[in-house]
Amino acid sequence: MAKPKSGAKKTTPAGKAGAKPAAKKDSAARLDLIKNASKRVAKAATKLAKAASDVTKGAKSAVKKAGQEKATAKKAAPAGKTASAAKAAPPAAKTPKAPPAKAPPAAKSAASAKAAKASAVPAAPPVEKPRPRATKLPPPGEPLTKREMEQLLTAGEGRGVTGEGSLKGRLVVTNDMPHLVVVGRDKRELTFLLQGPDQEVLPAYVDHKVSVSGLIRKTTNHAGVVDVRKYSAKKPDAEVVEAAPAETEARLRYLSPGEVSMVTAAGMGAGIKGFAGVRGNLEMTGEEFVLVVSNGGTRQQVSFIIEGKAAGKALRKHVGYTLQVQGVVDKTSGWGGRILAENVELRPAEARAVSRDEMELVHIEGEVPTSVDVRLNHGLTVRLPEHPGFTWAIEPTVAKRVGLREANFEPAPEDGPGTREFFFTPRNPGAFEVEFFLAKALSPGLVDRSFKINVTVKP
Repeated sequence: MAKPKSGAKKTTPAGKAGAKPAAKKDSAARLDLIKNASKRVAKAATKLAKAASDVTKGAKSAVKKAGQEKATAKKAAPAGKTASAAKAAPPAAKTPKAPPAKAPPAAKSAASAKAAKASAVPAAPPVEKPRPRATKLPPPGEPLTKREMEQLLTAGEGRGVTGEGSLKGRLVVTNDMPHLVVVGRDKRELTFLLQGPDQEVLPAYVDHKVSVSGLIRKTTNHAGVVDVRKYSAKKPDAEVVEAAPAETEARLRYLSPGEVSMVTAAGMGAGIKGFAGVRGNLEMTGEEFVLVVSNGGTRQQVSFIIEGKAAGKALRKHVGYTLQVQGVVDKTSGWGGRILAENVELRPAEARAVSRDEMELVHIEGEVPTSVDVRLNHGLTVRLPEHPGFTWAIEPTVAKRVGLREANFEPAPEDGPGTREFFFTPRNPGAFEVEFFLAKALSPGLVDRSFKINVTVKP
């Protein structure tokens, strides 16, 4: 029979046309699908079983691979034929499906059980091995020389110095080991480990002053080791407390030359107290003797009230003379203070700087505001009565401008206030206003009253 041409239809019976060939094709396709599905399921089951058995690789990776293989199997088979493929699969293909579902939970439960057991049992502290301690002493070595001892106590030097000697310092404990902290030559601290049979006992003397003797080895430039042969400890509270200095010690302290110059200077040295010798002119204010040491007659006068055994009535005959007084000087302000005199010596009167012979003198007596004419390089004297506890003075600048030469205190012939004489020798022509202040002794800022005179210097 000849084959029909392309595009021509085959002649078949009307009732059964195309029924048998279609059935054959459908059954063949189903068989192919079942075979392919069973092969894929078998492969997936084998892989899952292998992953479940290999616990060391991790349950998570096995679950992830199983999920991936399952997803590929579902995509390969149509939705309507998956049930038939599962029925057509042999019984051996169903057995691997149980392990993938049960293996991961088993792995998880085992991991969680291990974690729970680890959390329930507290971790035991690590067992520390006992530190090795030196219990035997080495044989005696050579004594340290003076040079080696200097190197030993110098920070940054002396590494490798070894010998018999002794050290003193403060004991501390570091890492359960006794160490001796020694203050070196440059005030830096050096640390020495203490070894020997007494190593177990020494930590009981923490913060004590400890003296050790034995073999000293300086292992680094800042630390070393001591094999202790003998030691002695002293409590910190056992230190001898020095007694407070008595008040009389101020008399035994001598003032330096610089302090003496500050004592005699105006406006300086307030608070200085000590034993010294000062020189000045003796005056009186009331019943008290006053030693004027500098700037007499001005508002910068420095004077001291004389007290003590040497300040007796015998000093009255020396008023107006120069004295050397030795004793405890106490300068309470910048303008003076008090002297507790122990020895008073009379000094010869100094020669006057300006001679009054052959000089025209203009004299003013008492507190009289007036105007006077004075010739150049000649003299002007002003005599004022003193008052107990007060003294007359003028400004230092005016004293320099008008030429103040002397300010002499003259005691009264009988019991009573003395007088003070101001002696001027003008060196510059012109008109000057001179103001006199009655100020409190040792406090020139406290003025009771004042008055002025006008001085005209003519050539």
